[in-house]
Amino acid sequence: MVTHEEDLDILLELASEDEDESLEPDIAKALRKFQKILDAYELRQLLSDEDDVLDCIVTIHPGAGGTESQDWAEMLYRMYTRWFDNNGWKWKALDYLPGDEAGLKDATIEVKGEFAFGYLKAENGIHRLVRISPFDSNSRRHTSFASVFCYPIYDTEIEINIDMNDVRVDTYRASGAGGQHINKTDSAVRLTHAPTGVVVQCQNERSQHKNKETALKMLKARLYQLEKEKEQEKMDQMASSKTEIGWGNQIRSYVFHPYTMVKDHRTKHETGNIQAVMNGDIDGFIKAYLLKTMGNDSK
Repeated sequence: MVTHEEDLDILLELASEDEDESLEPDIAKALRKFQKILDAYELRQLLSDEDDVLDCIVTIHPGAGGTESQDWAEMLYRMYTRWFDNNGWKWKALDYLPGDEAGLKDATIEVKGEFAFGYLKAENGIHRLVRISPFDSNSRRHTSFASVFCYPIYDTEIEINIDMNDVRVDTYRASGAGGQHINKTDSAVRLTHAPTGVVVQCQNERSQHKNKETALKMLKARLYQLEKEKEQEKMDQMASSKTEIGWGNQIRSYVFHPYTMVKDHRTKHETGNIQAVMNGDIDGFIKAYLLKTMGNDSK
């Protein structure tokens, strides 16, 4: 950001000293670039959830309506992939099922980019299209719906680091089978993990050291399972937030006829430049959503 600011200062200084009007296009271009960097920085400050930094999976699914809604789903697919390209993010279609005549029946996209989920969570919901259908021979106006669902990609390799200051170690006399020796020493080990309350114990070995080593492996396995359950719970919560793809549930409307407008019903942000939006210019909608939701959370 400092480099772009310095470039802008140099251009302004040159234009002022030499009264060179030919530098105006370069200055305007530098200003737009610098403003974009500032906007991105402002948004980044709103992304404070631990999942925001993660990569993302995006699914697009048409609502009822056959070819018309399937075509709308593909239009959204094109809009988002162009937005990914504009941001310099890597993406690939994990699944793409074409429609019978046009459009798509289902699409799943993997997106890798800085704070991908943080930005794309703004797009979760039902998207509504109003236009004169190109598939209607009578040129009637149609309303179509499609759902967009985004969720973070969690690291499957969960690293479990155990702070032994959080673990109470108890030793006791082993009981049960094992012969006289195993019952005469405090070789059994019980570990209690204070933050989670998980308790494991081992008395299979004659050596207290080996029992402790085995108990630590057991504790790591239990904590790993707890982390996996937390991830699954998050996924279940996100899935439960899905709504019916239809009237009354839309988060945003895209109107091509009788006028042109894209309006987000959650933030009231809107624009009349629908072609720019369909070409991937959705930053304004994402910014408005983050300012409304994350901005309120930070107060």
